[in-house]
Amino acid sequence: MLYATRAEAGRELASSLGHLRGTDPLVLGLPRGGVPVAAEVADALDADLDVIVVRKLGLPWQPELAMGAIGEGGVRVLNDDVIAQSRVSRLALASVEATERRELERRVRMLRGDRPPIALAGRTVVIVDDGMATGATAAVACRVARAQDPARLVVAMPVSSQEAMTRLAGEADEVVCPMVPRWLGGVGGAYRDFHQLTDQEVRVALGT
Repeated sequence: MLYATRAEAGRELASSLGHLRGTDPLVLGLPRGGVPVAAEVADALDADLDVIVVRKLGLPWQPELAMGAIGEGGVRVLNDDVIAQSRVSRLALASVEATERRELERRVRMLRGDRPPIALAGRTVVIVDDGMATGATAAVACRVARAQDPARLVVAMPVSSQEAMTRLAGEADEVVCPMVPRWLGGVGGAYRDFHQLTDQEVRVALGT
């Protein structure tokens, strides 16, 4: 099965989340690709919508493959298997992390400006992205969210690898994904249109 667009994937994903209606859900999209998916989920669930800003630490020569991720508040999650198999040096890792930390801070300013994030405490929080291959980005997003004391933490993805599903089972209270292929070469392979979103497209999806 292929999703035509991220919006279509969001509508399909929302059909698997009907049990969350009436739980005062807060849907958090991971910028950039997860925001249009999250917007469709929030609309279907009549839920609040916000972003949770984290950055993937991609291999220097293969940026789509995550060797870890970072989030607000200094949180960092590393994929030790990818680092070891790829023989990434500490210097290379530190360089990628410094670059991504600057981008994370820029995105927080761009997406939120002076507006504070919606409080997560006591809410049913649903973290949404356009998919996950290793699960590193979603894992760090869960840890950022957990620090804010939500009542329940759900990860919802249109597509995921089996590895990522296993990884996230230990991070979230529930993981929902309608498509988990036996082998996932990359999230983009599940979409006909997987273009890189601009900041403006993300702001439009957020209604800001």
